[in-house]
Amino acid sequence: MALSTQPYKGARDFYPEDRRLQKYLFSKMRTVTERFGYEEYDAPILEPIELYMAKTGDEIVHEQTYVFQDRGGRTVTLRPEMTPSVSRMVAAKRQELQYPLRWYSIPNLWRYERPQHGRLREHWQLNVDIFGVKDASAEIEIIQIADAILREFGATPDMYTIRLNSRKMMDFIMREDLKLSDVQAHTLSRLIDRRAKMPADAFAAAVDAIFTPSQRDTGNSDRLLELLDMTRIEQLPEALQRQPATQELKELMATLEQSRIPNVIFDITLMRGLDYYTDIVFEVYDNHPDNNRSMFGGGRYDGLVGLFGVDPLPTVGFGMGDVTLRTFLEGHGLLPNLRSETDVYVITIGQVYQQAQAAIQEMRELGLNVAVAPAGSKTDKQIKIAHKKGIHYVLFIGQKELEKQQYTLRNLLTSQEEQHSIARIVSIIRDYRTTEA
Repeated sequence: MALSTQPYKGARDFYPEDRRLQKYLFSKMRTVTERFGYEEYDAPILEPIELYMAKTGDEIVHEQTYVFQDRGGRTVTLRPEMTPSVSRMVAAKRQELQYPLRWYSIPNLWRYERPQHGRLREHWQLNVDIFGVKDASAEIEIIQIADAILREFGATPDMYTIRLNSRKMMDFIMREDLKLSDVQAHTLSRLIDRRAKMPADAFAAAVDAIFTPSQRDTGNSDRLLELLDMTRIEQLPEALQRQPATQELKELMATLEQSRIPNVIFDITLMRGLDYYTDIVFEVYDNHPDNNRSMFGGGRYDGLVGLFGVDPLPTVGFGMGDVTLRTFLEGHGLLPNLRSETDVYVITIGQVYQQAQAAIQEMRELGLNVAVAPAGSKTDKQIKIAHKKGIHYVLFIGQKELEKQQYTLRNLLTSQEEQHSIARIVSIIRDYRTTEA
């Protein structure tokens, strides 16, 4: 029986054109993130399962991880996210590192879940984190980076919305206002996180099931449903607006608006399912009607580094997946036509393959990416190959060209041919490459 040519379910093959697009996405991510002073790191794709059991969340640990035993009997997993790994790395050198610490990575991640539009089992994700900053300047900077990356791809503020909420404020509502126990608050947080995916009556019934009869009798469940329908901070009860966490959220939104980020809104239903978030959380939503969903998000997680037996460290970060980003860019017509990495395709005419090597090597030494057609191949066929590969220039080298040191350069886009020296050819192609970048 013949082997299947299909990749593993939920994973992708990357042919050169796919890899070219991935390189483009990663290049933009790196350019913007490093513009803010961040440094790239990486970690092993295999981690012990205990790393995720402490704070990641039951759904990821028990349902979405690729868990197995290695030959030494250790239970390991393919990393489903990067935050626990980077927290481990920072904890390992807690006293040696210089703060604030600005790190980023673009790791390969795996989650065992049903592949669907915008979600695969394997993906890459930009992770950006700042360690050692207690005040809201960390949140401001992280959200500025997320916004700047989308703008670097050509997005405008009307294409996406940045939704904000405060886990501290929500904890106050659940424990101080609604008088819920820790177990009730945790269950309700999970439920609120799924609210948008549930019918209103089903959600209300699920809320009632969490509250005790006496809590329902005092109207607490109804008050919660009223709160969750509020779309502006100004609609919250006055006592709640006076809470420090609410005030901090209002100030953060005002500062972001002053940072020329006008598309920030309050979303009281935004919880983010991961257990390690401790304060501000945010998500970026695609406004396209065909893909009106969360693309990526993040927030503050001050306690994760402390789980490794060192002093806690204030931290804010976000993760941006390549699948949802590509869907966003496609939907808004922001993906460019990426040209081949090869600058010029050399076709030798006659028995000159050996003599042509000096000219070919000179072009490479001067910075061009040069592919060479097989010796003795048909010229017309090789021109078609270069065209299909998206290579814009073909250089013909024959005996006459070698004697005169003037080589025929054809632009496959315009069909224009000119004869030039190698130095001039390099200059022409460099100029063209610069205008295309």
